[in-house]
Amino acid sequence: MREILEAESSAISNIPYTPDYDRAVELILEHVHRRGGKLVTSGMGKAGQIAMNIATTFSSTGIPAVNLHPSEAQHGDLGVLQPNDVMLLISNSGKTREIIELVSLARNLIPSIPIITITGHAQSQLAEMADATLFTGGAPEVCPLGLTPTTSTTLMTVIGDILVVNVMNRSGFTARDYAMRHHGGYLGHAARTKNEASKN
Repeated sequence: MREILEAESSAISNIPYTPDYDRAVELILEHVHRRGGKLVTSGMGKAGQIAMNIATTFSSTGIPAVNLHPSEAQHGDLGVLQPNDVMLLISNSGKTREIIELVSLARNLIPSIPIITITGHAQSQLAEMADATLFTGGAPEVCPLGLTPTTSTTLMTVIGDILVVNVMNRSGFTARDYAMRHHGGYLGHAARTKNEASKN
């Protein structure tokens, strides 16, 4: 257990910073927060599940977001894209066929749509097509076979958190804003309590 924790902790600590992180945050702020577009996330398999989680987290923190399944996009769901949207595409290999095809389809519909990618291969085909590439560092999987998405999915999730938190900081998102979007459950109660406390 300790070996796995240390391996994944080390991988997180070694995620390389590049100016593309700042560019990605600015793209989301400009197109969604200022211009009224939305964030559209996508990925296949495990990466797709992380893309969906990132979309729901952004939606609850003031950035409208939806998840688009890349295969369904080819059967009409591509129509969810609109001007001022931004795409966040996740592929550890950077060469997932459905995601590469999604880029072509999206840019055929909206040529200027900005694309942010999270990938474990900074020189991949997907990275070359993106406006901002967020490189995970490409640490090896902790899976004993070196195959099952484990470390890579942890890194993708953390990078999603980095984007969310930095966009929240830059947009001035408040506890009141959060409470208006998340009314139910413990978090809704906590947000309303925090908002009331800030008034006193």
